[in-house]
Amino acid sequence: MKLLLVEDSARLRSTLEQGLRRAGYAVDTAKDGREGLWMATENDYDVIVLDLMLPEIDGLTVLRRLREQGKPTHVLILSAKDLVEDRIQGLRHGADDYLVKPFSFDELCARIEALVRRSYRAKNPVLHIGPLEINTAARRVAHRNREVKLTAREYSLLEILALRAGEVVSREELWERLYEFDSEAASNVIDVLVYSLRKKLDLDDPHSLIKTRRGQ
Repeated sequence: MKLLLVEDSARLRSTLEQGLRRAGYAVDTAKDGREGLWMATENDYDVIVLDLMLPEIDGLTVLRRLREQGKPTHVLILSAKDLVEDRIQGLRHGADDYLVKPFSFDELCARIEALVRRSYRAKNPVLHIGPLEINTAARRVAHRNREVKLTAREYSLLEILALRAGEVVSREELWERLYEFDSEAASNVIDVLVYSLRKKLDLDDPHSLIKTRRGQ
């Protein structure tokens, strides 16, 4: 899934970016409110992680403008402002969650996972599609009770398709969800990922779980 991290601390921004990418997310970053607002307006994200005390434009103003534009993206505020009044104000401005610094990275990931599930109206962290079981909390996959080892990118691709089961998802949309704004990934990278995923999932099953609609 694709995240936008808006954080002015270069050290924290770099640490979170690396950690979230290791967790399998595609992560774009912005160092101030003006850049964050532009990126959030021009791109689609599953979750925006937003600091409040930002230069140029403060986080609450960014949040308010996004909601005024009708942007439905889930926003998780990540801030050192820890008063109850601060949390209430953030939630009433349209935030979906609020986490106070300092924080546990595991808790941040758990809250992001919950927001992603909410985006796709999936309450249960374990998804079942035929013989396939995907534990989105543990990021483990089993096919006919056999664990399937996937790379972080392969897992992300499978999770997107599983959450959108029964729908046509275009190659362009998959690329946008899996790769960062400034990525130089080759144009055929999605085809390569799908091929690899098919081999791992359909090794001993003649009925493919992933169908291709040519031209769609």
